[in-house]
Amino acid sequence: MGKKIKKIGVMTSGGDAPGMNAAIRAVVRTCAYYNIECVGIYRGYQGMIDADFVKLDARSVNNIINRGGTILKSSRSAEFKTKEGRAKAYENIKNAEIDGLILIGGDGTFTGGMVFYNEFKVPCIGIPGTIDNDIFGTNYTIGYDTALNTVIEVIDKIRDTASSHNRLFFVEVMGRDAGFIALNAGVGAGAEEILIPEEDLGLDRLLESLKRSKRSGKSSSIVVVTEGDKIGKSVFELANYVEENLQQYEVRVSVLGHMQRGGSPSCFDRVLASRLGVKSVELLLDGKSNLMVGLTNNKVTTTLLDKAVKGRHEINMELIRVSDIMSI
Repeated sequence: MGKKIKKIGVMTSGGDAPGMNAAIRAVVRTCAYYNIECVGIYRGYQGMIDADFVKLDARSVNNIINRGGTILKSSRSAEFKTKEGRAKAYENIKNAEIDGLILIGGDGTFTGGMVFYNEFKVPCIGIPGTIDNDIFGTNYTIGYDTALNTVIEVIDKIRDTASSHNRLFFVEVMGRDAGFIALNAGVGAGAEEILIPEEDLGLDRLLESLKRSKRSGKSSSIVVVTEGDKIGKSVFELANYVEENLQQYEVRVSVLGHMQRGGSPSCFDRVLASRLGVKSVELLLDGKSNLMVGLTNNKVTTTLLDKAVKGRHEINMELIRVSDIMSI
């Protein structure tokens, strides 16, 4: 039986994602519901090292469920990767009498939590917050749905311009190693082609597909490209190659960049963050640790942090088939 939890620390780390504030709010209010103290840790692991803590209560998280970003700020900490940095962080956690941690972020955040638990036995629960949706053990990560809606809205506007000028647009979306945003947004926006790291389309097939689109009477086309796609060294190099080989196309590139991270979270992300936030606190109170909470088949589930980090969230192959059919 572990030590009774009287005070919980909550932090956000890595890239921000819409819905992180909703998760913070859920953690803080669940602590208040169970008469547990809650401490906010600013700037992730770096804030832990710097003892940048603030007491949070139910009223201190008013009116944040609708806000993008994270009120606790986020950063990456090189110092936490050192044993000395982690020792300093532990001393600050111990001095603040924090009995357990809730970590909102992605695989880097969870890896840090696992190391910290193994060295100092501070109980940790992870909440997956990343727009990439690339965490094993959950169907959806906080921020993914909002990012998808942002991308869809932008592509719809780009298509208006593409149609007006008979242009081919390459639209680059986020996803360093995973194509979840590109695949789903591409299908939802009616893209002619979708380029993702999981499927090597190849330059020849891409050219043939664009030629087929032109022959079928399409006057404009949208190609959604994941930033981690391996066909070209960059989306600009890819666009140049197509323009040189298909001179009937006037090619433009639009890199959506960090606009995908911002904005008010969708209803889905707010509800998901609330459900996972409540469960994360209850797990700590039940003496559980080294787990990530997630959503599987619309039920809140848990996965070992180690599996969440090392596992692979597989792309939906049916969506790839649907995309091929829809692009005819």
